[in-house]
Amino acid sequence: MYTLYFAKTLLMPLVVALLFALLLSPLVRVLKHYFVPRTFSAIVLLAAIGGPFTLLGIELAEPAQKWASRLPELSNQLTQELNNLNDSVSQKAKPAAKEKGFFSFFSSEEEAPPPSDDNPLSQRLTQGSLEVLISALSATPLVIAQFLTFLIMTLFLMIFGPHLYHQATEVLPQVKDKQYAANLVDKIQRELSRYILTVSLINTGLGMVTALTLWLMDFDDALLWGALVGLLNFAPYVGPLISVCILSIAGTVQYGVGWDALLPAAIYFSINLLEAQFITPLVLGRHMRLNPLMLILWLILWGWLWGAVGVLLAVPLLVCLKLVADQLNILSPWVALIEAPA
Repeated sequence: MYTLYFAKTLLMPLVVALLFALLLSPLVRVLKHYFVPRTFSAIVLLAAIGGPFTLLGIELAEPAQKWASRLPELSNQLTQELNNLNDSVSQKAKPAAKEKGFFSFFSSEEEAPPPSDDNPLSQRLTQGSLEVLISALSATPLVIAQFLTFLIMTLFLMIFGPHLYHQATEVLPQVKDKQYAANLVDKIQRELSRYILTVSLINTGLGMVTALTLWLMDFDDALLWGALVGLLNFAPYVGPLISVCILSIAGTVQYGVGWDALLPAAIYFSINLLEAQFITPLVLGRHMRLNPLMLILWLILWGWLWGAVGVLLAVPLLVCLKLVADQLNILSPWVALIEAPA
């Protein structure tokens, strides 16, 4: 855990690249049977996946920039509300003014100082906003480097990874059953690809239904919110909770403070409840069953280790480790705990 925490900037792109390589390698292997070179098929597959995401990012860039430009306005409104709350609490805390009389002659009562613009709440909020902005700007070069590392490692794993693995099973003396070791990764690839593709399709459908519903409500930037809730749904329990909070804030901005502001969040919550309780268990079945308590503990652990990226990667990593343990017949008590019924 010490290594995972302090080496996260190096390990995060490698783990993401490994998951993508496990997901796409079966397609590369199928194309190889049709005499398509691995290098060509790997580049085409990455372009086929990255192309739609690039177009979606271009489409969402304008509304995202619009909401980002409104952040100072929202921050000022929040600061004003906090200042008003702080002033009201301070005024209620002051003792009632004494009635003027004989004893007022001996009292040295001073007038209250005028309210200062340098409110501690607004200062702290402004300071926190600047810290977030500075940290985001300083992390940009690192994010670009990690993205390039992810692309290069994914290509090399899809092109040279299978041959290197099969060569290692032949050369390393620790591997006793060569055929079983060769078939192990193939089976894990199929199961993990099935899980990731199924969950991706479900989350895409959730985002599309949410975006369509918000668009029918004439809600601003419905496509942006649909894409956001679809992405956050990769983190069970935590992602939907964050989506409800974000949609509540967006509803407050558009409809003002009132019950109408909670309508978009309530609609999304209903759609997500239908997906989580009926669609996902029906499609995935009991084979990919995960205990909710073990899952939330796993999410908290990886959120502490790797932040938001760790939360998004936690479930695929847990499924991958469970598949490996099942195939190798190891850690059976832990697998039973992970699959324990709710």
